[in-house]
Amino acid sequence: MCRNIRTLHNFEPHATSEEVRAAALQYVRKVSGMTKPSAANQEIFDQAVAEIAHTTEHLLADLVTKAPPKDREVEAAKAKERAAKRYGTQVASA
Repeated sequence: MCRNIRTLHNFEPHATSEEVRAAALQYVRKVSGMTKPSAANQEIFDQAVAEIAHTTEHLLADLVTKAPPKDREVEAAKAKERAAKRYGTQVASA
């Protein structure tokens, strides 16, 4: 999976439409192999992003889980800590 696509399910607050669209855009870029389509492909590229975002919204709305929702700030802090360990950088304290 593309590193820029983030998990959107089971977070509080729920994923926004902008987050869903950004994930759809990254997916279409990855699958198509292009970050900026040519003028000839722009319309179909944009249509694919819109359709995938729409389907993703439905998926997220219909998924069920018994796990408690994750906190975005806590998960972001964990990711920063993992990156610091992986890349040997310092993590700024809050």
